[in-house]
Amino acid sequence: MTRLLRDTFRPVKRLTATLSACALFGCGAAWAQADDLAVSHTLYGGRFEYTVQNGDSLTGIGARFGESARDIAQINGIPFNSRLFPGQRLDIDNRHVVPAGLADGIVVNLPQRMLFLFQGGELMGAYPVGLGKPSWPTPSGEFHVVELRKHPIWFVPVSIQEEMRLKDKEVKTQVPPGKDNPLGDYWIGLSMPGYGIHGTNAPPSVYHFQSHGCIRLQPDAAELVFSQVRVGMPGKILYTPLLLARLEDGRIYLEVNRDVYKLGGNKLEDLRTLAAANDLTDRIDWQKAAQVVELREGIARQIDMQANATESKGDIVETKQPK
Repeated sequence: MTRLLRDTFRPVKRLTATLSACALFGCGAAWAQADDLAVSHTLYGGRFEYTVQNGDSLTGIGARFGESARDIAQINGIPFNSRLFPGQRLDIDNRHVVPAGLADGIVVNLPQRMLFLFQGGELMGAYPVGLGKPSWPTPSGEFHVVELRKHPIWFVPVSIQEEMRLKDKEVKTQVPPGKDNPLGDYWIGLSMPGYGIHGTNAPPSVYHFQSHGCIRLQPDAAELVFSQVRVGMPGKILYTPLLLARLEDGRIYLEVNRDVYKLGGNKLEDLRTLAAANDLTDRIDWQKAAQVVELREGIARQIDMQANATESKGDIVETKQPK
């Protein structure tokens, strides 16, 4: 089996919405999409074997590595509600297409539930994120970092206080730093007022759509990203469910994610348009591509004519390992 990538997960349409932020207060933002005709040239992640540790669950493992718990269960032929035991070995496949991004900055693709960090034109890391639930979606658009804060205080927005009240929970106006703070130990404030990227006190919630709009990272990933960003760093939040990659060796990979916010962009017709614009139509196995579109697994799958001959279990397929 291949070694585990050490940096892996251990670290245009418009919709107007009025949203409450998870940290301070919220405002509306336009949904942004990547260039509809852009093709990536980079994958991140791999196929590897993971040894279960004490306290692991499928949900927690999926949240750490960026693969859904249901897909992990299916790949390994075990029930979704399986109880894991230390020493058990699981096959993981967390390959993702890296969106065409900034030369320097942060890219978050909402349907992927992934954050990508670039510096000097190089991909430095890729991390699963937790995002806003469909009833309280994370906005997208361009931003820059405006604040970096360790051990933040969570000032509970009025809208969330009202939600607490409706659920007969204790209504809090602020939460001090510590184990009960949902922001974790690191806060990266964005120029989208009230929104930010932060850690969490609930790591299994990462790689899910459960937040009030902000972007959650695993605690160790939050520390790592915090150490690499700076005030003024640019970024963009995308809504691109379907991504296509053409690698330097000719392999073609397709990743299709669920359209969780119901904005479109993950249909076979979208892939045909993208392939035609990049002269890839005749190089794609369209039967295999149709299966990937139908399944919407959120994992990059090889779809070129040579797929069966070149893709083997256990191979790392990322083309640019972050430093």
